[in-house]
Amino acid sequence: MPASAILIGGDPGVGKSTLLLQAAAALARRGMSVAYVTGEEAEAQVQERARRLGAASAPVQLAAETDLRKILEGLKALRPDVVIVDSIQTVWADGVEAAPGTVAQVRACAHELVRFAKKSGAVLILVGHVTKDGQIAGPRVVEHLVDAVIYFEGERGMPFRILRAVKNRFGPTDEIGVFEMVEQGLVETPNPSALFLGESGERASGAAVFAGVEGSRPVLVEIQALAAQSAYGTPRRAVVGWDSARLAMILAVLETRCGLSFAGRDVYLSVAGGLRITEPAADLAVAAALISSLTDTPLPKGCVAFGEVALSGEVRPAGRSDLRLKEAAKLGFESAFAPAQKKGAGTAVKVRAISHISALAAALGAGE
Repeated sequence: MPASAILIGGDPGVGKSTLLLQAAAALARRGMSVAYVTGEEAEAQVQERARRLGAASAPVQLAAETDLRKILEGLKALRPDVVIVDSIQTVWADGVEAAPGTVAQVRACAHELVRFAKKSGAVLILVGHVTKDGQIAGPRVVEHLVDAVIYFEGERGMPFRILRAVKNRFGPTDEIGVFEMVEQGLVETPNPSALFLGESGERASGAAVFAGVEGSRPVLVEIQALAAQSAYGTPRRAVVGWDSARLAMILAVLETRCGLSFAGRDVYLSVAGGLRITEPAADLAVAAALISSLTDTPLPKGCVAFGEVALSGEVRPAGRSDLRLKEAAKLGFESAFAPAQKKGAGTAVKVRAISHISALAAALGAGE
């Protein structure tokens, strides 16, 4: 959108600069005037990366500068359509008596750059560093100033990257874009479900496939659980890609409503591929993976699961069930553990209606 400001954050080395350089080259080839301001690299370094990405011929205006006054003077003279500043933590204003990257400097520089974008009609894209907790560093006022906040996520050692919008004044939030990092840069992944599921075939005990929805896009992902005998007095609970408090709740429901005992067992839960799930609809898939691991019994082949589990053990319906089931059918899944579906929502996937968590335990041979 013209006159908009976008803030992109992500871990060091995840590929923020690569993504923006590719985007800048693509926009410039479409006839837009693009200015790329780097405060972290020399111009020669950016040009070398552009050659590696096959973007060296794109007419992108490049500058290596950290002085806010010089940056604004250059932008006012150039009047670009798109401005990329990498990163806001390196820019400093001479009127602020603080070191670059401090709260005062980041607030002042972001305010001036956003004001320039609003007045000139340019699209401003700011790169923000993140803290060890994964939040964008600096004052939260920067996130309030901009029109969109986007996180670029990815696990080290994994080839894929996820672009996730958490704030967007001009469109829906929680939409994701999935990319794969290759030698030539980032490449869009049209079918992320196949990426997160990995190799098809027989799954070991403790593995369940969750039919999720990210924004408007259905995504199937494997959830892995392991309940092992604990060697210590206090069992360990470790979670990757899900909420640890929600895992504790599911364990409590399984013990109270189904009579399954996880006492004396270390419980490990992982979302395969490094994707982070925030949907409550993953409860039933997590419960299925935990029961499968506890009983050492694999889930039925070609089966997915989704549904929210209440503290009473009741399984509540999940939104966009039709979308989830269609994605499962497209990838060859034949059945699903899910809440009862409305009439008329027929798909090629046979739904095994689960109204209570005890019904899931009984279906997996672990009922009381």
